[in-house]
Amino acid sequence: MEFEENFVDDDFLKGKCLMNSEVALILQHKYEKMCDEHSTNQVFEKSLQYVKRFSQNNNPYAVTQVRHILSSYPISEVDLCVLGNLCPKSVEESIAMVQPKGLARLDDEAIKKILTELSLLKKFDM
Repeated sequence: MEFEENFVDDDFLKGKCLMNSEVALILQHKYEKMCDEHSTNQVFEKSLQYVKRFSQNNNPYAVTQVRHILSSYPISEVDLCVLGNLCPKSVEESIAMVQPKGLARLDDEAIKKILTELSLLKKFDM
């Protein structure tokens, strides 16, 4: 029996992944509610700091658009989040980051288009 069979079950593989930017928005909303109730904890706050630090987009509209752009291509949820989180700069870097054959269905021009769209969103996210 291989390690993956014990570690990753079908529910995990079928589940929806979230990018750091999406998690940051969710946790920030929850944090604001918790502060109103005066009930925050250190683990929650550190988790929020982590996802904010590694989020590529801060604007809720940009976060939504990143998911929209990436989900319009035939890639897995995991690959979508990897690309959304790491924001590769080249086709080669993109292909190296995703699961084997993850971008195989796309030609280099499609991958370049994805990267261009994501970089434009990043420029206007400030």
